[in-house]
Parts: sequence; structure tokens; C-alpha cells
Amino acid sequence: MNLLDYVVLLGTMLGIALYGMWLTRGRHNLDSYLRGSGDSRWFVVGLSVMATQASAVTFLSTPGQGFASGLGFIQIYFGMPIALIIIAAVFLPIYRRLNVITAYEYLGQRFDTKARLLGAAIFLLQRGLGAGITIYAPAIVLSTVFGWRLDVTIICSGLVVIAYTVSGGSDAVNVTQKYQIGVIFAGMLAACVVLLHKLPAGLGLTDALTLAGGMHKLQAVNFSTDPRERYTLWSGVLGATFLMLAYFGTDQSQVQRYISGASLRESRLGLMFNAVFKIPMQFFILSLGVLLFLFYQFEKPPVYFNEVEWKHQAEHGDASRLQAIETDFAAAHDRERQQLETWLNARRTGNSAAETAARAAVSAAHEEVETVRAQAEMAVDPTGKKKDTDYVFITFILDYLPHGLIGLLVATFFAAALSAKAAELNALGSATTVDIYRHVIKRQASDAHYLAASKWFTVFWGLVSISFALSATLAENLIQAVNIIGSIFYPVMLGLFVVGFFLRRIGGTAVFWGALATQVLVIALFFRLNISYLWYNLIGCAACVLFSAVLQMWLGPNNRSTPTPAQS
Repeated sequence: MNLLDYVVLLGTMLGIALYGMWLTRGRHNLDSYLRGSGDSRWFVVGLSVMATQASAVTFLSTPGQGFASGLGFIQIYFGMPIALIIIAAVFLPIYRRLNVITAYEYLGQRFDTKARLLGAAIFLLQRGLGAGITIYAPAIVLSTVFGWRLDVTIICSGLVVIAYTVSGGSDAVNVTQKYQIGVIFAGMLAACVVLLHKLPAGLGLTDALTLAGGMHKLQAVNFSTDPRERYTLWSGVLGATFLMLAYFGTDQSQVQRYISGASLRESRLGLMFNAVFKIPMQFFILSLGVLLFLFYQFEKPPVYFNEVEWKHQAEHGDASRLQAIETDFAAAHDRERQQLETWLNARRTGNSAAETAARAAVSAAHEEVETVRAQAEMAVDPTGKKKDTDYVFITFILDYLPHGLIGLLVATFFAAALSAKAAELNALGSATTVDIYRHVIKRQASDAHYLAASKWFTVFWGLVSISFALSATLAENLIQAVNIIGSIFYPVMLGLFVVGFFLRRIGGTAVFWGALATQVLVIALFFRLNISYLWYNLIGCAACVLFSAVLQMWLGPNNRSTPTPAQS
């Protein structure tokens, strides 16, 4: 990066952060600080919901997912429109009628204090870990590719987001997210244009699609019924629907975004905005990864995309072995490129027999390339767990984009991190204040006291997430790691709300112990079964409902008068 890149980077990020802090300065009301002013229009709600979910993990890791596995990851979003329609029809009206600040207030009114505290505790645990990943993801990549110290990058970016989240609360997040998401889309679109321009001359769209399809990168839908297949139509429509129901319907970082709408209609329209545009957005980002794959078939990539780690291994490990791997990779990649050109020439001349033979040769050559890359991964990490796909997109940016645009793309990653991190911290502070501190620890205090407590809890969770990020080591592809963690904890949280909404005869004691039993079951199954993690969302929610119903039958009738969807 040169001076121009740093000017673009710092100008973009500081401008957005300072604008949010200035616009929401002087907020002294607890309700508006935690929930927002309640006058957000549908497009602000929609962009805020989208930006909260689309963290830097999305924009760094998803292109790498497309590079490695093609379009199949899109299936995880097939359940999103279904989930958002259900949330808009069922969850949202109840939250608004009860005028809750956090989703877990509903559990307290519907069940009892222990159910409310359990829901809040599961959220704090899951989202606290997620907040660490949110800040870890861009910091680990940016510190590596730019040579920045990882700990300094984590601390500085974390302190910035803590400052403007504490300064403005929920509204600071809302008013800045629409600008952050704008920076993100501009940067990704610019990268796509540059990438298309740098594809080999004469490689038209038809040829590009033929190559990508022939190398199994365009299979967006997998009809397999094997539960061990991670992403299929069925796991996406069934398992992922429950994952999205839990995330958008019960996670305070999302609930807090859409209950700030000016009306029920505005909040619903914001959710429908995401139902319509989320899948196309993810498809675009995955397609960017497929284009990167095609680009690196003709341009020689690094044998290992985390080049700083590779150099570190060369300096402190077996340098001769790494040099041999690099030599083998260069030769294998050159053979694959030659076979690709042969395939394209045969296709253009209409020689079907030669095309079939060339395609088989390409498959063999690509397998050889992947074998050498696997050797490189093992050389860096003998366990084979560390993957370098999260570094694919940032490597392309640094190597091939013009200066100024590099700064914009780096700002994109920081904007995404800032946006999602702020929403998470605000939600963590809200849940801690409303569901634990005000409800259990200090019941009678002034509004100003609770406002100050919320800000201190926001700072606390910010420091916790920074500490987790400083000590974390993530081996899984980041975009998958986030969803895997969610699939361990979200099923139980969703089960609490499903019982509350639809099974009015079940009381707090039954659902509390049923939820705890379910959490133990989900964790045990996760470590013992070899199935797609998406299925745990369906299994866990169903188990929570079943266990709660059985326990209620054993305990006897529940006589507590509780708000139901019809009453609330």
C-alpha cells in the first residue's frame, strides 16, 4: 500500500465513524440508546440487518469458499426467505406489542426469570464468541498481508468500534451501517470489474462458464440425500431455515436492528428487503470466488496464499523442502494451463473428440496441482487443519488492483468489521443490562444509572472480544466457522421461543430443563455424528420442544397466566 491507499482507507473509515458519533451525540435516554429512536425507515432497517450479518468474514472468506468449492455454499441461504417471512408474521408482531428492548424479555413474560436468564446466557455466550471471530477475521488477514502486528491491529480496530458504539448506541450503528454497506458494495463491484478485465484476452463468457462448469465450480444445487454432505438442497431448505429463524428471530444483534423500525410495516419491509436481496448478494460474492479460480488457472498463484506464513516457515523450517514444493507447483500449474488452452482450442474448432480428451487431461492436471497444494498445507501445518482460502481474495487485491482501489477494498473489510462488531457489542450490552443487571442485580435505579451501566457493559464485551481475538486460532474456513458455532447454540435458543409462541401449556420449569438437556444433546451429537452441521438446527429445536413437552407432562399442568401471541 502507498500513501494514496492509506488516505482512502483512513478517510473512509474515520469519516463514517465520526459521522455516526456526531449524529447520535448526547443520547441520554436508556430506551433510545439500546433500542434506537424508533423512527428508522424500512431501507435503513433492511441495510442495517444486512450489514450486521455481512461482516468482514463474509467479504474475506466467502470468495475463498467460492474459489475452493464453487457455488454450493449458496444453499445455506435457501432457507432465509422462508425464515424471514415467518419472523415478520410471528416473531416481530409479538416483540412490538410487548414493547421489549431485548428478545429475552419475552421469555421472562411468557415463562419465568430462569428461562429468560437461560436465553440471555446462551446469547451472550454464542455472540460473545462470534464477536471475537468478527474482529479476528479481518485483523488476522490484514496484519498478515500488510506486515502489521496482529495484536496491534486487533486492539486498535476493537477500540475504535467500542468508542463509537458506546458514544451513540443503537442509532450510531443504524445511521453508519447504510454508509458502510455502500462502501462494501462499491469495493466488491470494483474488484469484480478489475477481475473481469484481467481475465485472458479472448476468454469470453461462454468459455469461462464452460471451464468453470467443467471443473465443478458451478454446481449451485446438490440434490443428494446423504446427511453427511455439508451443503445440499435439503439441508439448505430444512436445516438452514431453522438456523436463519434462530439468528434473525432470537439473536439480539438482529432483533435490535428491526424492532427499531418506525412501525410494524417498516420493520417488516426491512426484513423482506433481506429476503429478496440476500441470496443474490451471496451469489455475487461466491461468483467472485469462481472468477478468482478461473483467473488463477492462467495466472500463477502462490502455492500457499498466506504468503507471510509461508515465508516464516521457509525462514524457520525446512527451506529446501518448501523450495521443492514451489518448483513442483510451478511445473504442475504450467501443465494445467497448457491443457486448459488445448481444451479451449478444441472447443472452438468443434472437435468433440479432442475436446473430450483435453477435458480429461485438464482434470488430471488439476488434481496434480491440488496434490502439490495439499503438500504445501501439510508443510505449514502437519495436522492439515489450517487452510489458506481466506487469503485468496486479499492476495488478489494486493497483487493486481491499482493503488487507491486497494485502500478502498481494505476500507471495505474494516467497514464490514466495524459494522457487524458494533451491532454485536450494542446487543451484548443491551442484553446484559436489561436481562441480567436490571432484572436480577439492581432492580431499582435511575434511567441514567442503567444507561451508564449499559455503556460499561458494552466496553466490557468489547474488551472480552478483543481478548478472545488475541488468543484465538481458527482452523476452519471463517464463514463456515461462524455458522458452525451458531448451529451448536442457536437450536436451543430457537426452541425456547418456539415453545413460548406455540405451546402455551408448557411452563418455565419444563422448558428450562428441556433446553439444558437439549444443549447437552446437541454438543454430544456434534462431536459424535458425521453429518452436516445445518441439521443440528432442526434436530436441536425439535428436541427442545419434545423434551419440554415430556417434562411438562411429568410435572403436571402449568397454571401460570402468560402472554400468548393472541394476548400480547
